[in-house]
Amino acid sequence: MKNILYIGNKLSKHGYTATNVETLGSFFEKDGYQVFYASDKKNQMLRFLNMGVAVVKYRKKVDYVLIDTYSTFSYWYVFMVSQLCQLFKLKYIPILHGGNLPHRLDRNPKMARLIFNYSYKNVAPSGYLMQAFQKRNFPNLAFIPNTIDLADYPYTNKRDTDVPKLLWVRSFAALYNPKMAVDVLRALQTDYPNAELCMVGPDKDGSLEVTRAYAKKQNVEVTFTGRLTKAEWVALSKKFTIFINTTNFDNTPVSVIEAMCLGLPIVTTNVGGIPFLLEDQQTALLVDKNSHVQMVEAVKSLVENLELRDRIIENGRAYVEQFDWNKVTMKWRDILVEE
Repeated sequence: MKNILYIGNKLSKHGYTATNVETLGSFFEKDGYQVFYASDKKNQMLRFLNMGVAVVKYRKKVDYVLIDTYSTFSYWYVFMVSQLCQLFKLKYIPILHGGNLPHRLDRNPKMARLIFNYSYKNVAPSGYLMQAFQKRNFPNLAFIPNTIDLADYPYTNKRDTDVPKLLWVRSFAALYNPKMAVDVLRALQTDYPNAELCMVGPDKDGSLEVTRAYAKKQNVEVTFTGRLTKAEWVALSKKFTIFINTTNFDNTPVSVIEAMCLGLPIVTTNVGGIPFLLEDQQTALLVDKNSHVQMVEAVKSLVENLELRDRIIENGRAYVEQFDWNKVTMKWRDILVEE
């Protein structure tokens, strides 16, 4: 097996949601790869420096460098690591994330070319980013979806359907528009006074307290759990009937894939990579960005139309089987070839 250096924000021990570097990294380890990581430093600048040091430290020990690639400040560590890899003639593989990444490519085209034109592979986990990179003529593209272990998500289609009990799972950040979930609950309670909303996730930019205050101002009772482990929120999900995703930007949200595994019907904003991931009326109900009115109507249709609800649940579960690691690992093995 090959040795891998995986570069990403490995911050779950500091209370943040586990990202790809931890979830995918653990799958590689189970398959027998030796995986080194950078970085788990909480301070952003220390993390940045630690990533560069790791490339230098492990340059003679690893065969590939994987780089989780986002469009925000993290994009700078992608640039730095990619240039070090070129210096040391290391094969590096950006793994593309974030619904706003295409805009970053257009804002900084020269930097993008310096990163992605010289990579061993550019791995897109969604059709959305695959298309965006193809349109901009970047080479060495490979499609490998995000992955899960289906065994971690007990499926059921036997849920109470009389009252909408909404589950929202995401880090609290402005771009994920968490306040919209409060608006949805408030409007639903006109027809369903016992409707519920539970919001699961850690704070990322102060949006948790903003959303909590907003719910209080709207006189709406919302359950905020803070960060939960995967096992904890999966157990909690048994109490809920519909999963909502209110984001303004997105790529391929793993929480949505996980919810489909569990047998929760999805109502989501139709942004970024969502229409590449989900089909309206078949695997989810898609609504316009910022339209809590449309989301309320979609939720009502799932409560009132059991045929629609059952179709979305069954189609969703069948669709997400392609994301199981037992299938995705074969795609990675095609890239991380033995020489």
